[in-house]
Amino acid sequence: MTMGECYQQLGGNYAEVSARLPSLRLVEKFVGKFREDKSFEMLCAAMEIGDREAAFRAAHTLKGVCANLSFTRLLDSASRLTEALRPPADTIPAGASALLEEVRRDYEETVRAIRSYTEGN
Repeated sequence: MTMGECYQQLGGNYAEVSARLPSLRLVEKFVGKFREDKSFEMLCAAMEIGDREAAFRAAHTLKGVCANLSFTRLLDSASRLTEALRPPADTIPAGASALLEEVRRDYEETVRAIRSYTEGN
C-alpha cells in the first residue's frame, strides 16, 4: 500500500498533506504519530462522565490534528461534534452521543488504514 492509497482508505486528502509536508518521510512521521495522540481517548472519557468542557477541548484538539494531517472524513465528523459541544452548558447536549459514534467510526477507520500502511511497509 502506498501512502496515497492509505489516505484514500482513511478518507483523507494526500495531495493537500503533501503540499503542507513536503516529503513522504515527514508525512509518514506525523501520520505514524497520530496513533499516539490521546485526544480521542480524552474525548470518549469526557463524554462518558458528562464533562462538556473537557469533551469540547478534546474534540477541538482532534479536529486540529485532523486538519493538519488532511484526514478529511475524520475532520468532518470531529468538526460537527466540536460545534455541538461549543455552546457553554452544564451537560452534554442532545445529539452529541450520536455524533461521537460517527467520530468513533471514522477514527477507527483512520487507525485501521494507518495500521495497514505501517504493517505493510
